[in-house]
Parts: sequence; structure tokens; C-alpha cells
Amino acid sequence: MKHRTAFAAALLVLASAPAALAQDGHVNHAAHGHAHAAFASDRIHVAVEGQGPDVIFIPGLSSSPAVWQGTVDHLNGAYRVHRVHVQGFAGAPAKGNASGPVAAPVAEEIARYIREQGLNKPAVVGHSMGGTMGMMLAARHPDLVGKLMVVDMVPFMGAMFGPPGTTAEGVAPVADQIFTAQSTAPRDQYLTQAKAAVTGMINTEAARAGPLQDTETSDQQVSAAAFRELIVTDLRPELSKITAPVEVLYVKFNDPRMTDAITDTIYQMSFATLPGAQLKRIDDSAHFIMLDQPQAFYSDLDAFLTK
Repeated sequence: MKHRTAFAAALLVLASAPAALAQDGHVNHAAHGHAHAAFASDRIHVAVEGQGPDVIFIPGLSSSPAVWQGTVDHLNGAYRVHRVHVQGFAGAPAKGNASGPVAAPVAEEIARYIREQGLNKPAVVGHSMGGTMGMMLAARHPDLVGKLMVVDMVPFMGAMFGPPGTTAEGVAPVADQIFTAQSTAPRDQYLTQAKAAVTGMINTEAARAGPLQDTETSDQQVSAAAFRELIVTDLRPELSKITAPVEVLYVKFNDPRMTDAITDTIYQMSFATLPGAQLKRIDDSAHFIMLDQPQAFYSDLDAFLTK
């Protein structure tokens, strides 16, 4: 189908440079008034600030939790914000993520964090790969999540790397080829491709400096492994286990052959096993909605958190 081919082309741009999903740069923790939670993990560390209902923000592939800084500033201390930083991304040492899957074990660590920190059904907001982790968390630990917002992510990205009916097993050889190409590419070549891809993922030129910095400071092996995992992870059969309210914000796919209607259809089909999910397209934005359309994002987030 033509729209599948178009989306696959768009995703292959991502595949060529997963670190380009890096997000808005590093910040001085003390200057922004947050501290790291007392939580021992070799997969994540978590920055906490504010008071009130708990909200967990999970950034995407190769990204810094600073992508949420504008969002945190907007919330203005009305919530207790927990920003997850995945080891191996955006300057954090790889540690436990140095080999093997990343998203699934990180989702389990976030579940452990919620339990050990005594959080009562927090809201969870995840962008891109962070959305995948959010879906894993809500489906596999439905008792822990109060509500879930997924920002620009489908439950089975691998569907777009093959013909209709593609399965996780069927797309695995493609995922393996992409992983090999990414993990073995010379660093300068890898970074050149990643930086080129950032341009298509963030329309707002002034917001690109942070993502470029995070690209340079992310671990290439961790990013490659995480991207492979995304391709072969099909969460559609698990979505029905989610009991929390779910909202999905998305944008039109970055391909001239894609239309709003085709994008809407792909998202409706992708989340068909979770009929209660609220799907909303945000126009005039690339992948990083919180950077390209912050006011629209904040408005939706406010409504989502206060429902």
C-alpha cells in the first residue's frame, strides 16, 4: 500500500540516525531547582521537583529529560514532576543499558520506582520511545498508572517496515540489519546522519541546538539497540490490558506523500485494540510537539491532567 511505503521511507530516515531523536539539551540541575530521587538503578536516574499530584515524564530515544523543561516551567510547581533520564542517552553512562534491550527493562525500572517511591497512580507522559515505555508500563502494571499520554508514537513501529500483516518476528531480519548498520557505522558518519535527521524532526530552528548536543553525547550502541527493540516490539495485543485513561497526540508523518487522513487512519488502526484511547492530531508540528507547538501541547496536557 502506498501510504505504508511512504511511512516506511520516513521511518528509515529515523533508522539511519536514531540518535537524532535526541531532545532539548542539558540543564544545570541546581539552577532549575530539582534534585535526583533517592533511587538506586543502573538503568535510569530521576530528577524530581515541585509539589502536588505526581507526573512522570519519559523522553524519547537518545534524548535528554530537558526536552520537558518548557513543560515543567508551564506547570509552575503545581505538580510533583519526575523526569526520567535513561542511562546511555544524552550524556548518561550506559551502565545496565550497555547491551541488550532498553525500553522493556527501563519500563520495569519505572514500575519499581513508582512502588518504592510510594507514588499513587501517577500520570505518565511519554514522547516517542518514551511513549512506548509508557504503554509497556500501563499494560504490564495497570495498577500503577493513573493516566497515560503518548506523544507521537504508535504501538508497533515495525508494521511500517514490511508489507501489510507484518509481524514482530517477520520484521526481525530488517531490524537486525538496521542495528548492524547503526552500531558499526563510523562515529563521524553516524553523527552526520543523525544531525541531518534532526532538521526533519523539529521545525523550530531555535530548538535544535539541544537535540544536536544530545546526539553527540548519547551512546551509539545503546541507541542502536533501543531502535532495534522498537522495531520488533508489538504492543497492540497488550493495549487491552491498560485500564488507565489514554490520550495520544500525534502529527502528520513527515513525508510529502502522506496526508492528514492517511495519518489519522494509521493511528486509528494502530490503537484499535484500545478503543477508549483519545486520539488527537496536532497540526503544523514535527515529531517534537512540545517544542514545535508548545502552547497547543500545554493546553492538551493541562486538560489531560485535570480530567
